[in-house]
Amino acid sequence: MSEKLLEQTLESQLRARGYKAICGVDEAGRGPLCGSVVAAACILPPDFILEGLNDSKKLTAKKREKLFDLICASAIAYSIAEATVEEINELNILEADLLAMRRAIDGLQVPADYALIDGNIARDFQIPAEAVIGGDAISPSIAAASILAKVTRDRQCVELDRLYPQYGIAKHKGYGTKAHKEALFTYGPSPIHRKQFIRFLNDEATKNE
Repeated sequence: MSEKLLEQTLESQLRARGYKAICGVDEAGRGPLCGSVVAAACILPPDFILEGLNDSKKLTAKKREKLFDLICASAIAYSIAEATVEEINELNILEADLLAMRRAIDGLQVPADYALIDGNIARDFQIPAEAVIGGDAISPSIAAASILAKVTRDRQCVELDRLYPQYGIAKHKGYGTKAHKEALFTYGPSPIHRKQFIRFLNDEATKNE
């Protein structure tokens, strides 16, 4: 049984309303204990159909890598941006997430005139935008952005693993697995760890006092 192809239903409705450059926007890395949060924006051709295009979390790493290259080659425009650990620490993860998304939209080589944002919050964007809950499984534009963001962040995690091999980041991608938490208790946090996400270290230290 073949996979259902994502159709540009939302995008077509917006084009019928007069919008010409609709970008899908998604992020990767909101939940991990370390590293930047990465966002991507992508404008696809109106007739674009790509077999296998889906929510990045439902795809294997190998499939995501293949689709990443196809999306980059086929998109009218795409942009990948991030908010750093320092910005996450300063702003909080939600605001940093939105900041990365705004940067991704601003970085498009072809300016977008409407944005479809994965999730339930779409505010403070310079162009009209709407939130689409579960958008990466509905909109091909959002699904494409999801893959661009996820692959980019996974590649960053491989690099972070080279810099901080004691935490095993290449394997768990920074998420709060048992192994990651045990490494944090053993070695302490590094400069790439998000302060708000590792408060359990302080809680444990207070318990042991």
